[in-house]
Amino acid sequence: MRFTTVAACLMLALSGCASVAPQRAAPVAVDIPVNWSTANVSATTGASSLAQWWLRFDDPLLASLVAQALQANTSVKGAEAALRQARALRDVAAAALLPTVGSSASAQRGITGGNVTGNAFKVGLDANWELDIFGANRSALDASEATAQASAASLGDVQVSIAAEVALSYITLRGAQVRLAIAADNLASQLETLQITQWRLQAGLVTSLDTEQARTTAEQTRARIPALQTAIEQARHALAVLTGQPPAALSAVLAASGPVPQAAADLALSIPAETLRQRPDVRAAELQVMAALARVSQAEAARMPNFQLGGSLGLYGLTLGALTSASAGIGALLASVSLPVFDGGALRAQVRAQQAALDQAGTAYQAAVLTALTDVEDALVALRGDRESLLSLQRAAEAAGNAALLARLRYDSGLIDFQTVLDTQRTQLNAQESVAISSAGLSTDHVRLYKALGGGWRPDDSDATATSTEDATRTDPK
Repeated sequence: MRFTTVAACLMLALSGCASVAPQRAAPVAVDIPVNWSTANVSATTGASSLAQWWLRFDDPLLASLVAQALQANTSVKGAEAALRQARALRDVAAAALLPTVGSSASAQRGITGGNVTGNAFKVGLDANWELDIFGANRSALDASEATAQASAASLGDVQVSIAAEVALSYITLRGAQVRLAIAADNLASQLETLQITQWRLQAGLVTSLDTEQARTTAEQTRARIPALQTAIEQARHALAVLTGQPPAALSAVLAASGPVPQAAADLALSIPAETLRQRPDVRAAELQVMAALARVSQAEAARMPNFQLGGSLGLYGLTLGALTSASAGIGALLASVSLPVFDGGALRAQVRAQQAALDQAGTAYQAAVLTALTDVEDALVALRGDRESLLSLQRAAEAAGNAALLARLRYDSGLIDFQTVLDTQRTQLNAQESVAISSAGLSTDHVRLYKALGGGWRPDDSDATATSTEDATRTDPK
């Protein structure tokens, strides 16, 4: 009966206390514009979904490469590991709010002068609970929870960056392939012109000056080809590494040429405030502010008294059989309190240090917001300017092609000199290459806009993604 009473008192004491929840402060306020400054952009609250923005380019190979990179990229794997670590540390902090229970067993044999004096056997459970009256442990848990959520947002930021890097490298590859095809076509035309001048030289209709000028133009065009081939190979290597493979792994897959992918132009932008909510880097910075707030509360609570409850329940007997008797039960209950009296100002300094860390986190959050707004504004301006430039360059390339054809015909008729033919051919090559570069630049602008808008990451899916990753890690025999 006595043993039962002690046990009941111990369990009642351990379960009857609750901590005082720490006060939370609001995140740092930052002035956010109502709309984007670009005049031809209308922002709405029902923005287009950008979770898988790469599908808007309607290029299956690009979509496949992005999917591979999000699974196998080394930076993504590192961010996933960091998230698992942050969540494990959160569980450690959560455990501090619960009682700790330990078990023990001992056997003692006494010997004096070579004679056995007796035996003693003991088994028991020890429990201890730090009563979090002022919320120190709760604040530590809040800080760990915010840090874990920030780590999930950082994983999203890595995913956004990797998806954009894959798209940019793919666009670079396709752009270089298009420029290589343009150079090859112009080289073939210039070599044909060189052949004609050689025939006319043999017939005595022109001088060797025309032939050498034609040869110069053809060789200058030929010199562009190795540089473009190098750019193509380097883009293939970059894509392979981004997908977690050796540099030459995608050479066969990316051997065939293709057009530069173009995104659909029906994107509906979200308002600036909504954009900031879907940017993972801004979300991570805000959560770091919340973690810093919790650490300030933890540091302040550390200056308060510390209350602990402890107790033990066990069995004691001189023989093993005696442990089962009713009189073998023993128990103890202990309550203690401790209060810092003199520490040389260490606890106050710790509070000041955490407050300074909070100020740093707030400044970092403000910088993240300003960077996000700048990224979107810059992408919108670049997109608008490149669209206008591409239209003009396309008209210029069409006119240059017509001029080259007319010059060739008039030269064959003897109406103009050969220098005019060469000038029109050079102009045609430059105009066509400018169109290819501008077209690739327009696709690049779309990628950067999608990245600036926080595309490639869904905040609601971060927990599910991390959980599936943790499950895969636990079941992996390696």
